[in-house]
Amino acid sequence: MINPCPRILFLMPYFGRWPSWMPFFLESCRRNPDIDWLFFSDCGIPENLPPNVTVENMMLSDYCGIVSERLGIDFAPKQAYKLCDIRPAFGLIHADRLQGYDFWGYGDIDLVYGDLRSYFTADRLASYDLFSTHERRVAGHLCLIRNTALKRELFRQIKDWKARFEDQKHHALDEGAFSRIFLWRKNFPKPLFNLVGKFNPLRRRSEFTEAFSTPGGCIKWHDGTENFPRKWYWRDGCVSNDRDGDRRFPYFHFVCWKRNEWSSLPEPDPAEVKRLAAESAWVIDATGFHRGEL
Repeated sequence: MINPCPRILFLMPYFGRWPSWMPFFLESCRRNPDIDWLFFSDCGIPENLPPNVTVENMMLSDYCGIVSERLGIDFAPKQAYKLCDIRPAFGLIHADRLQGYDFWGYGDIDLVYGDLRSYFTADRLASYDLFSTHERRVAGHLCLIRNTALKRELFRQIKDWKARFEDQKHHALDEGAFSRIFLWRKNFPKPLFNLVGKFNPLRRRSEFTEAFSTPGGCIKWHDGTENFPRKWYWRDGCVSNDRDGDRRFPYFHFVCWKRNEWSSLPEPDPAEVKRLAAESAWVIDATGFHRGEL
């Protein structure tokens, strides 16, 4: 019998300073009340924290000590960004927090969620053990993994994982090396790529489906063009855009605007951000977040 609502916990270590758009991220979490997020952070407790989001205060050095102890390595990065490399090991590092959860996940915070349950339905979650929102790699901005002992240990199949975890270089292991465990010959033409995948039991138990949640990058839009949406809408917990009508998306990852257009904008007024995030609709475009209409 399918669990009508498999439990999901996102594990989210984040150190430094909360970004200006954090209230929008948190409100999008609030609208997914039966999914949980657990942050380990030195950024403080954000105001009006949703009940399904927990922030545990700790210093980066303390968190690295936990990683070192539980993986049996010397993990002491100088930059917090290095934490992305160890994401595939979060399930083992935080196994003590996963009791009662069917899936654990990792992801980014430069995004806003839509209705995740309408995308990750109970039937869908019953069919696979790993979910990536990209077709040919594990998506670092959102990945779900079934909470089993085997899946929590999969990171050990990453080539030279221990040395690469311990060094100071960022290797993007959460997307590159971790992907290669599931996806063999990912640059093959699609028919051959799919055929090769049938011989990999881990691939057969994984879903790699392009969700088109990160426009503006190297992946063309679903019609094969680079005619990306220019506006995204968050309305009562649902994400859509100005190009695709009523189509709903699981989330909008605004990394390209963040890196490019937004980098030259002045820092938004925190009070105005707080007021706008509390509203039931927003518009997101190359100039930031704005009031929307239902």
